[in-house]
Amino acid sequence: MSEIFYSTDPAFCPHCKHIPCVCNQLGKPKTQTEPVRVRFINTAKGSGITRVERLALHPQGKEELLKKIKKSLGCGGTVKDGMLEIQGDKKARVQQILEKEGYKVRAL
Repeated sequence: MSEIFYSTDPAFCPHCKHIPCVCNQLGKPKTQTEPVRVRFINTAKGSGITRVERLALHPQGKEELLKKIKKSLGCGGTVKDGMLEIQGDKKARVQQILEKEGYKVRAL
């Protein structure tokens, strides 16, 4: 039997590799293999974005974490290609929030 490694279906879970998710893993994974990366990227328009990369969460978990970050910072943001994008240069504050949530964070 072959195992699914990637799917464009939004119900695909990268942790249990099933459609729909059977692990009910909406929170933080049990072991974090590499630190979450937080970086600021200048854009052609506006003041740029703060991007959170390598976040190993279920898509619904990413939406919930983004909602917490946006509420505490008072700014906008979205989830694109599995990465969190927060409007503006808020790298230090996002790093503090993620460390408070229990993640290892590396700011670039």
